Parts: sequence; structure tokens; C-alpha cells
Amino acid sequence: MKRTGIALMAALALSCLSMNAQNKIEKVNVTYGEELPNDKQKLVNIIGEANGKIYGLAMKGDNYILKIFDSKTMAQKSAKEIKLPELNDKEVDFEDIYLLNGKLYAIGSVYNKKEKIFNLVATPLSEDGKLGKEGITLFKAETEKKSERGRFDFRQTQDGNGLLIMHSSMFKKEDAVKYEIKFFDDNLQTVFSTVEKVQFDDNKRDFSFFIADFQVALNDDIFVVINEGYRDKKKKERVERFEVHAYKTANGYKKEVIDIAIKDQNIVSCAIIPTDDVLRLTGFYSTVRESGRANRQLRGVYAVTADLATNKTTNVKFNDFDYETKAKLIGERRAKKDKDVEPMYNIIQHFGREDGGIIMLSEYQDATYSSQGIGIGSVGVGMTNVNYIRNEIIVTSLAPDGSHEWSNVLPKQQDAAASTMYAGLAFGGSAGGSFAVGGTVRIPFAQLGQGPEYLGALPIYRNGELSVLINDHVKNKGIIDIEEIKSMGNYNKSVPSLFVFDKTGKITRKDPEEAVKNSLIIRPAIRHRKSDNEFIIYSSLRKSDKLGRMVLED
Repeated sequence: MKRTGIALMAALALSCLSMNAQNKIEKVNVTYGEELPNDKQKLVNIIGEANGKIYGLAMKGDNYILKIFDSKTMAQKSAKEIKLPELNDKEVDFEDIYLLNGKLYAIGSVYNKKEKIFNLVATPLSEDGKLGKEGITLFKAETEKKSERGRFDFRQTQDGNGLLIMHSSMFKKEDAVKYEIKFFDDNLQTVFSTVEKVQFDDNKRDFSFFIADFQVALNDDIFVVINEGYRDKKKKERVERFEVHAYKTANGYKKEVIDIAIKDQNIVSCAIIPTDDVLRLTGFYSTVRESGRANRQLRGVYAVTADLATNKTTNVKFNDFDYETKAKLIGERRAKKDKDVEPMYNIIQHFGREDGGIIMLSEYQDATYSSQGIGIGSVGVGMTNVNYIRNEIIVTSLAPDGSHEWSNVLPKQQDAAASTMYAGLAFGGSAGGSFAVGGTVRIPFAQLGQGPEYLGALPIYRNGELSVLINDHVKNKGIIDIEEIKSMGNYNKSVPSLFVFDKTGKITRKDPEEAVKNSLIIRPAIRHRKSDNEFIIYSSLRKSDKLGRMVLED
């Protein structure tokens, strides 16, 4: 699909001029629906599509609203407020809504301080926003105390018929980290569950425990990657435990361990790419000093291949960043001195190629916080201002054997501020200290609709070609030099830009011929991926909002 990049940008530009029409250029279809009601209900998530309807989640103030749109016209059919119930006389905190095999479930959590139990409850949700009378208790997670209650992380199966959930937390008094995993079918009946508690020694120097990633494969196999490490002061070396906990359907979900032997390297991040018979891992790594202390800065990208029939690794490759990539990220002077890269890049997307290779995209992500309020310590109330930063994206291509093929950098600078109320321990969690859960810097639903949803990127990999759509400053037209990029501070005046990477990593930028006034602006953070060539997107201009369908045809 050689002309996909040009066609996509042309389609986007034309769709802005004729927003009710269907636009087809070459192999790309972009269709916008009718203008959505100006009801001040901010759409913050596109849940999914089923039964001839598109389901979305919106917010107005602190209230959650279920929105339903017609699949053909994308016009809004209804908007119903969701009234969350109480559990044991305690308010339930909203987590998310999932569409499983055409059925809606609202999921919320509540902490029982007396019993030190973190509960997760799901309730069937009707299309008129009403919750069923009988809730389903998904988790009763044991915790040490409220400030160490941890968090829940979710992974939905690709076919939309199952849900994998993890709870993770720290037990400081026991010197232990606990993670609990449960896999549910489309009726939220438990298919599999397990609990792991990892002890650690306070006397060990630089101890860390990192749940790097967890995923469910197409055949419902489940994989958890953990990385545990510490510095052996006497031997002056880093002791590293890097392994995959595999729970396979063919083996009755019995725990199997895939050990990945590494030395003098420190795992920083990880993404799981499972297939039927092979498991691939990729991410960033850092080096280890002669004293055994791990460096924080990134040295390069690694790749691991494991045979699932034998649970043995067949390839482990560590690829240092090349000079050209480093020069774009840290400057030529530091690159010539072979300095490492700042550890601010999180994996936002990865694609497994048909030949067994990998395309990985990692975005510079940061968030700064400032609070104003009353009270002392953890008992105050007030406002927290959050500034989200989403800058350049490193694109890396790895060969089937894990060796480095090419890297390039998509240049961008984006930031947006949001504010939210806090009260007491609202931000307590498991991440931080010597324990972390891998993943991107998440934006809470309550802060979407204020600007952060315009940040980020929409990557598309099709027929061997990678295209990445972003919102950018109009003055960056045609610029691919990261040193010349201007920051997109005002997202309301941004324009869509498309970056196309060919099979050698050469980058081509596609911009509209001229900025189109009064055009809809895509919100990349609010989208639903139906397949590898179809997306439901959400675009806005001031008070004008529309749903759209973007289809890349063969």
C-alpha cells in the first residue's frame, strides 16, 4: 500500500471541509457522522461497537454518562447517567466500562479500611444506564493498609470475549510484593486465578521488583513478565531475575516459568508479543556499573525469543542505540561521548511482523504536579494541576533474530494541563519506591476533555508500512529535524500531520497543503481500534464534536 500515507492525509483534510460526507481517496475511507449535541458531556472513552451501536463513556462534572451512537450514522441515540451504588455503606470508585461479547459491565472499586481488603465489583449495565441489582465481586484483594492498597490493571482479549485483571500491592512489613491475576469470560465468571507473593531482603542493596508486562494471547494463554534485581555488594555485581510466568490453556493454567538468563544488563521496560508457538519480548535496557549498581539511563533495545513448546529461550539480543538515533535524542555532543538516553520513554505500541520481526514505538512521557489546598499531609483537600508532556517517539525495527535493523525518531513536542480535585489519599498506589508496574503515564478519565486527549499518536501498521498520525503546530509543516520543532502548546489550533516510515526506516512527513480553518481536530487518546485497518475516532472543534470511522482498505 505505497500511497496509504498520502491518501490518509488527503482524506483527513477533505473530511474537515465536508464533514458530513464520506471521503474516499485511494484505499482510505474516512467518514464523519452527524454533529453531536452540545450538552457539555465530555466523551472520554469509546468503549466498543456491537449490536449496530457504538458505546461511549462521557463525563459531566463528577458524573459518568453512557452514550450510545448509531453505527451507520454515528449520530447520538441516547445519553444516560450511571449512578454508582454503595458497597457496605461505602462509595464505589469508578474504574471503567467493558463491552464483553455485546454485554456492558460497569466496574468499580472500594476499599474496606477495617478489613484491609480492596474490593473490585462488576455490575451488568443496561443501555439506559441502569445497573443490575446483582453485582459480581471480582476481587477481594488483601492489602497491608490503605496507602499501600495498590491498583488494578486491565487487559481485554482481542476478540472482546474475556477480561484479564491484575491487582498488585506492596507489603512493607513482610518485605514482600504481591500480585494477583484473574481471567474472566464474557459473563465475568472466573476461568483462572493465581496469587504470587515475592519476598525480598531489606539488606539487599538497590532492590527492585518490576511487573514489566502482562498479556492474554489469542488462544487465552496468559503471560506475566517479572524482573527482580539487587546489588551484591561483596561480589560487586547485579543479580538479575528476569522471567516469564506462563499459564497455558493446554496445561490447565498450571504455572510454568521461562527463565531468561542475562548478565551485566538491567531490564527497564518490556512488551509481550505472543503467538501460538513463540513468545517475543522487547523493551529498553540499561548497563550495570562495576560496583554492581544499575544505571538508570537507557542503553538500547533488547529482544528475547522463547519457544513455548519447551519454555526455552532461543534468542537474547541486546542492541545499543546507534549514533544517529542518539544524536536526535540527546544531541551530537553527548552522542559522540557515547552517553546514554534519558529514561523517559514508554512503549506505546508494538507490532509483530509476519516474518517474525518487531516494530516498537516508544514515546517520551512525563507529568508534573502542583497542588493547592488546605490541610496537612495526606488529609488535606484541594486541587491538583497536572501538566502532561508527550514528546518525540522512537521507532525501532528488529529482525526476526532480534538484531537491530533500523531506528528513527518522530519529532514532536506536545503538552497540555488538566486539573482535578483530590482528597486525602486519593493518589495512593503501588507504583513507586522499589516496586513498580510497567506501563505508560495514564491519564484519568476525569482529566480527559481538558486537553490531554489531544496528545499522543495514532500508529497504524499495514502491509509492511508504518504510519503515525499526530496533532502538531501549524508552523512545523514539513519539518522532520527534531531541533527545529516548535511545541504544540495550543491544541485547539493544531493540524493533523502524518509520518510514514518505509521498510528501511526512511521517514516522510505528510501535511495538509494549507491549514484549514474551522476544521475538526482528532483526539488520539480517545479512539477504538476495531481491527488492524479500522478505527472509530473522535474529533472536535470548540463546541462541535463528531465521531468518525477511519478504514484502511487492502
